[in-house]
Amino acid sequence: MSVLRPLDKQPGLNTATILLVGTEDALLQQLADAMLKEDCASELKIHLARSLPLPSDVNRPRIDLIMFVVNLHSKYSLQNVEESLRHVDATFFLGKVGFLAMGAGQESHCSIHRNTVTKLANTYRSPVFFCDLEESQVTRFFRGQAPAHTTDANRTRLSPWPVPDTCPPGP
Repeated sequence: MSVLRPLDKQPGLNTATILLVGTEDALLQQLADAMLKEDCASELKIHLARSLPLPSDVNRPRIDLIMFVVNLHSKYSLQNVEESLRHVDATFFLGKVGFLAMGAGQESHCSIHRNTVTKLANTYRSPVFFCDLEESQVTRFFRGQAPAHTTDANRTRLSPWPVPDTCPPGP
């Protein structure tokens, strides 16, 4: 097990590999399925991990993007992400890391305040996305400013999500 570095492997031709790190397997799988449904000019590969470090594996592909997934309804989820961040090389934070806060649409059930995740993302100078996954819809916003985009009924729908401050205050 070692620190994850961005340039430790050769890139694949027309291939992007995304690593989703989070504690909830079903949530990660649902997110990965939604991402794979979208049209992409390149081949998209998605790997799931509960935490870092990853086992040292010679056959592991180069990772182009790491998304740390925080469930706003679970303090353990945030703690797991904070511990996993220690196993990522600093050069990954130059545009290859992002944070995804899930459960943003259910304010009454939040156990982690949105500001906590925003501060974590700002500490690592990485983008943060707040979203909610439902059966037929993925809703997102990027720092409150995401353009609306709707595709046909069989595809995923992306649209802005308002940011009410109704979650309990963060630490």
